[in-house]
Amino acid sequence: MNTAAPIRFYFDFSSPYGYLAATQIDALAARFGRSVDWRPVLLGVIMRSTGGKPLTEVPLKGDYSKHDFARSARFLGVPFQLPTPFPIATQAPARAFYWLHERDPALAAAFALATYRAFFVDGRDISSPATTIEVAVETLAASATPRRFSDANELRGELAEGIASAAIKEQLKNECDAALAAGVFGSPFFIVDGEPFFGADRLPQLEQWLTRGGF
Repeated sequence: MNTAAPIRFYFDFSSPYGYLAATQIDALAARFGRSVDWRPVLLGVIMRSTGGKPLTEVPLKGDYSKHDFARSARFLGVPFQLPTPFPIATQAPARAFYWLHERDPALAAAFALATYRAFFVDGRDISSPATTIEVAVETLAASATPRRFSDANELRGELAEGIASAAIKEQLKNECDAALAAGVFGSPFFIVDGEPFFGADRLPQLEQWLTRGGF
């Protein structure tokens, strides 16, 4: 039985580099017999603590970042289109993720990747609770394995209530606070056996860390 700790993956649904990392992390983890602990956070909350601002709004660096998002996607061979508007608020999909995760962790992870694709490939407004719910319903329909929800209407109704619930709002707040306490300051951010890695460009280092058992 493999008891290796999962790779903790912190991300914001409005993060282009988070999207790129999300397309790679499960396969990387699987090569080492690891699972991935997906943990959405809100960059707006984190930036209030770090004094940061959206990368695309930083002079000079903003123009470069937009070029690099697309180039990095081409390098990885994944589709990408910077949406308009960008960035956006991501409370709705983050709350939906944690609500789903309590009931079906595998569905929640599939929903996270589908939400990223909805935003960075299809240009859908994932800040909208209605869009978030439809992405969840589409993810359920595409699943080939038995799920906790019997049909789309059941999921649609329950998730709408879940996103609006005080309990899930508080849970997301607590997750953001816990991420900050763990040293998370951006997206994507990984923690592997206590070792932090920031950025999609650190995935090769993360892989070597697992290969060599640290360095």
